[in-house]
Amino acid sequence: MSAVISTPVDLLEESSQLGQIILQSDVFIEYLNARDRMENDNEAQRLITEFAEAKDKYEEVQRFGKYHPDYKTISKEVRSVKREMDMHDSVADFRRAERALEELLNEVCGEVAGIVSPTIKLPGNNPYFENADSGSCGTGGGCGAGGSCGCS
Repeated sequence: MSAVISTPVDLLEESSQLGQIILQSDVFIEYLNARDRMENDNEAQRLITEFAEAKDKYEEVQRFGKYHPDYKTISKEVRSVKREMDMHDSVADFRRAERALEELLNEVCGEVAGIVSPTIKLPGNNPYFENADSGSCGTGGGCGAGGSCGCS
């Protein structure tokens, strides 16, 4: 990449080149491979579907909270199904690869932001975000399971 960027168009071109470098990185390639393994794993897909269905039931029960007659049963079911899904090898591998890619992207964003100004706020330099469980569905992280985080 060049050292002097004189226009916004130049900046966009440099950003595009950086994106291409990331797309060719080992971290991104492992992410794609892990995603493909998970998507082609019938048992993983069954577990993901089962979790999504249990989560839908849980969200319905949440409207009434502990007063719903099936609250405890469905709460226990969704935790159990999620645990089983999370422990499945291809799902766990995908989540590890997803976290590694997220860390790489956060590092790149941090480097760029640090060059622009040390006072730019990023999730990575906020202790409230650092301790968040970014890998669990429903807390804003990716899960690969189509949960409330919107990933699939």
